[in-house]
This record gives sequence, structure tokens and C-alpha cells, in this order.
Amino acid sequence: MLLYKNKIVVTGGTGRFAKEFKKIKFKHKVFFPKKNELNILKYKSIIKYLKLKKPKYLIHLAGLSRPMDMHKKFLNKSIDLNIIGTANITKACSNFGIKLIYFSTSYVYPGTTGNYKETDPVLPKNNYSWSKLGGESSVQMYDNSLILRTCMTEEPFVHSHAFSDFITNFIFHKDIAKILLKVINKKGVINFGGKTQSVYNFVKKYNPKIKKISAKKTLGKSYPLNPSMNISKLKKIIEW
Repeated sequence: MLLYKNKIVVTGGTGRFAKEFKKIKFKHKVFFPKKNELNILKYKSIIKYLKLKKPKYLIHLAGLSRPMDMHKKFLNKSIDLNIIGTANITKACSNFGIKLIYFSTSYVYPGTTGNYKETDPVLPKNNYSWSKLGGESSVQMYDNSLILRTCMTEEPFVHSHAFSDFITNFIFHKDIAKILLKVINKKGVINFGGKTQSVYNFVKKYNPKIKKISAKKTLGKSYPLNPSMNISKLKKIIEW
């Protein structure tokens, strides 16, 4: 099938990141299919849509995300959307040779020491992380793919408190959207985030009135407290 190099299909078009991505002006023609056009749980639906659009790239955002407790409460839904749905997308992209860009999470890392490189061992601590790693498993099997381990948040920060002991690489959705196309032709795994710092230090730059709260006391043992990533590879690619 002839693929058009200027076409991109984005799943999960109603999500927070996709809304920011839609605002970016670029040369590519980008499609954001609705669920009735492309359903990640229905393989034939995916095939039909991709045959119609013939994109060179597919950015896979669709899935179950927050709040993270949902992945324990709605286990079947988490498995269906984040693991089986991603596997369906991977198979379809493989059949047509479409480049697949999959958004994963920094939470796949153990979250104890921080500064994790892409080659470091992974060990999720909760169902959300396991579901994203499950999605990664199928994507890793497809050579023409890119996995972005991210830690994104919306702007403005919607909470009145921020964790002072949770170390991460928070970056706003809009800032990820601006640099995404700079890595779209890369393959493998890239840690995709901002400066390593506590959530509190990240937020207080934009909201000086933000209050501190302890992640250790609030979240318990089911959350990694330091899933911060080494982003040297990203910096080299985009020349930060």
C-alpha cells in the first residue's frame, strides 16, 4: 500500500495532549479519527481506516489513563484499552509498514533511584504502569516503531497542592506537542520529558501560591516516588 509521507493519524484525539497537538501548525495533514471511525478494540475498524487514509505515521495516544486507581477498579477495561488495543494498533501498522509512535510513561521504571536511562530495567509498581508496559511489549516487537516514555501534565496545573517529595520530569502537553515532530523519525525508546525536579518545584514557577504535600504519605507504596528519567538522548536529538 502506498503511504503518504505527509499524513499522520492520531488515536485518542479527544485527550488532553491531542487537544494541544491540534493547535500546532505543520506541513503534515493530521487526522484525529473518532471512535466510530477507528476503534482500537476492533481490528477490522483499524485496518479499514488506515487503508482509507494511508498515513506514513500513526501516533497512538488512545487508552485509559487517569485517575490511576481506575486501573485496579476497572481491570478488564485497563487490559483491553492499554494492552489489547495497543497490540491491535501495532499489528495494523506492521501490516502496512506504518511508523508507530507510542506514548508510554516514566512510571514503567522502578521509581526508587531516579535518573533512569532508556536501557535501564523496568519494574512497574501499579496497574497503570503495568498496562502501559504491556502496551510497550507489542510495540517493541515491531521494528518500525518509537516508544516515548513521558511525564506530561496540563497547563494550568489543576491541583491546589503539589508533591514536594515526588521527583519527576514534568512537562506541559503543549511543550511536548511542539517538539514531537523532531523525534518522529527515530526508532526504539526515548525518555521524553523536562528537567528533573519535584512536582512542587515545577509548579511553583507558574503558581507561587501552590502548597506542598507529601507523596509518600498520600500515595503509599503503590506509586514510584522517583521515576525521574535521564533525558540526555532527547537533548541530543532536539539540541536542547
